[in-house]
Amino acid sequence: MLIRKTGGNVLLISLVASFLGSGALAVQLSRQEGDRFQRKIEEITKNGSARPVKSRKTVISENEVNSYLAFNGVDKIPQGLANPQITILGDGWLAGRVLLDLDEFKRARASRGVMDPFNYVSGQVPLTARGVLRTQEGKGRFQLDSAEIHKVRLPKVLVQELVTFFSRTPENPRGFDLDAPFDLPAKIHELVINRGEAVVVQ
Repeated sequence: MLIRKTGGNVLLISLVASFLGSGALAVQLSRQEGDRFQRKIEEITKNGSARPVKSRKTVISENEVNSYLAFNGVDKIPQGLANPQITILGDGWLAGRVLLDLDEFKRARASRGVMDPFNYVSGQVPLTARGVLRTQEGKGRFQLDSAEIHKVRLPKVLVQELVTFFSRTPENPRGFDLDAPFDLPAKIHELVINRGEAVVVQ
């Protein structure tokens, strides 16, 4: 179904955004808000498959995204990640955190020697970072600002390793490339990131 493809793309954007900021949720999450997000994705998908695509804007709130991740999208979150949280800061900036199972990651990765920072951390750890999402003409790009585990700053190359590992799918075995532009799904022209909400423009 198209909803699975579009929902997967939006979920991927949300999960990668969790690598791109830090923040705490101030609003209680609910299944109702998650259901509202899913209905909006279905409407976006349906409009994206129409010929011609109708010009429309769909407002998605920060709480709807986080409620979806907490309730509706739990089974779609990659193994080794838990409790992704997004804060939509505005002007393209996103914030969030995700609990990361480093043991899951390290089982599939050779040690880089005594200078490898992952040698000194194990178990489930909170990963936070900062970054900005820019979109136009159906394309998007993330720009990483910083990333930390337990307030220890990670170099971009290590952040890319983590993102690659946890975003791999059978359709995209190389995972998400932080430096590469990506296509927005469902004929989305752009995402306008305002404070507390994202506006999907088709």
